[in-house]
Amino acid sequence: MEWETVIGLEIHTQLKTKSKIFSSAATAYGAAPNTQACGVDIALPGVLPVMNREAARMAVKFGLAIGATINQTSVFARKNYFYPDLPKGYQISQLELPIVGQGSITVDVNGIKKTIGITRAHLEEDAGKSLHEDFHGMTGIDLNRAGTPLIEIVSEPDMRSAAEAVAYLKSIHSLVRYLDICDGNMQEGSFRCDANVSIRPQGQEEFGTRTELKNINSFRFVEKAIEFEVERQIDILEGGGRVVQETRLYDADNHQTRSMRSKEEANDYRYFPDPDLPQMVLDDADIEAIRAELPELPDARCQRFVTDYGLSDYDAETLTANRELADYYEQAVATLPDQPKLVANWVNGELAAGLNRENLAITNSPVSAIMLGELVTRIDDNTISGKIAKEVFEAMWSG
Repeated sequence: MEWETVIGLEIHTQLKTKSKIFSSAATAYGAAPNTQACGVDIALPGVLPVMNREAARMAVKFGLAIGATINQTSVFARKNYFYPDLPKGYQISQLELPIVGQGSITVDVNGIKKTIGITRAHLEEDAGKSLHEDFHGMTGIDLNRAGTPLIEIVSEPDMRSAAEAVAYLKSIHSLVRYLDICDGNMQEGSFRCDANVSIRPQGQEEFGTRTELKNINSFRFVEKAIEFEVERQIDILEGGGRVVQETRLYDADNHQTRSMRSKEEANDYRYFPDPDLPQMVLDDADIEAIRAELPELPDARCQRFVTDYGLSDYDAETLTANRELADYYEQAVATLPDQPKLVANWVNGELAAGLNRENLAITNSPVSAIMLGELVTRIDDNTISGKIAKEVFEAMWSG
């Protein structure tokens, strides 16, 4: 039988606010455990949450960037469940009236454009973190992350392969960094996703039973986890069994998914409006002021690089994958405006190789954009050859 894969992603994006969503506690990464959790974050008796205006502004910024409906009135709800790192016994989130409604984003998969629907992007607080290392068989709880502001970006089940899912995830990752609302650091957990995966016979309209792959924090692992889960579900159905709706974890070391718990439905969470938080109301002036702050977005910048600099689609997409790299290229090419392709070759070639070799971000490059532009100028005016330029580049790189 021919099977069709159906995938939807829920992306948890940590917002770059200095304080938490409902308290003034700090959000800086790397503090000693339980030093950044105040009474509001752990729901001590008598404390009241107060909405962080900056978190709302960042959520609206994202909604405008994906052409979504912005709900001028949104409601916070309590999502009730019990987990060791959730001290309140509930999470403040949004359900029926989220701040960001339906939108979409277009991705490129092997040269084919596809539009992925986004159901909503809602504000919520993060839970704490369970620590399983060095506790002699016990689990430690760090509540520093409790109350950190997130937007959860929920896609439509529009993806049909692991490759499409990764392309969508990378597009969202690039967008939130362009908007400067998230640092995108997947290793620190500030950008992570859950993948809902099901299969169905080719041509069938009804969805199959889905499983949720929880908290995956790398593009490669997302792809591998989905591919493994699709094969697992095919084996079950072709063997006469049935897929159970559940939450599963991806074990990267053994390349398999493992059952974590049965998957709850929304009604199991007993959502109800949070009695301590009023409706959040935005007026037209608020939204238009945020719209005026939007930067040039990745797709528009990519197209401009093709049009203005005569770059190939591949070069333009590579250079605009993140905002800092695109800025670097434009600073470098300003030194030599009549050779945009030559500058692009050096940024995507020698510079990228050096950054990858030493695992550096573009912002930490030992060779500045102006330095690189001046080096390429010496090639262009025949002062040095390309071969000698590579030797000079290595000398510049090492100081």
